[in-house]
Amino acid sequence: MKIAVVDGMGGGIGCQAIERLKSLNNNNIEIVALGTNSQATSNMLKSGAHEGATGENAIVWMSKKVDIIIGPLAIIAANSMMGEISPKMSEAIASSHARKLLLPVSKCNIEVIGLEQLQFKIIFNELTNTIKRILDEQ
Repeated sequence: MKIAVVDGMGGGIGCQAIERLKSLNNNNIEIVALGTNSQATSNMLKSGAHEGATGENAIVWMSKKVDIIIGPLAIIAANSMMGEISPKMSEAIASSHARKLLLPVSKCNIEVIGLEQLQFKIIFNELTNTIKRILDEQ
């Protein structure tokens, strides 16, 4: 199973997601770090991603080639993350046939009504449990 982790800025959220994926010790997972900038990609690679690529074209291209896309909710909102998510990127991710596991981080003026403000630890625990469930379904 090929999983893309998309993040921008310093890649902190992506790094945490990758560390959780690596903790599953599942050899059937291939993790691809997709950064909106080279620093995010570099940090996600240091966290254990198997391969990585940077920029709009890489994100657009790889969105078609993965089974799961993980990232903050902002990755499907054009011009979010201080403009790092281009309209092409958000459209490619949202239109991808991949299952999208979006983390409800409210740093882009998007609030999901009905969700309580969760701590990062709880969000990443939920992500880990969801990935385990998906892997069990395979």
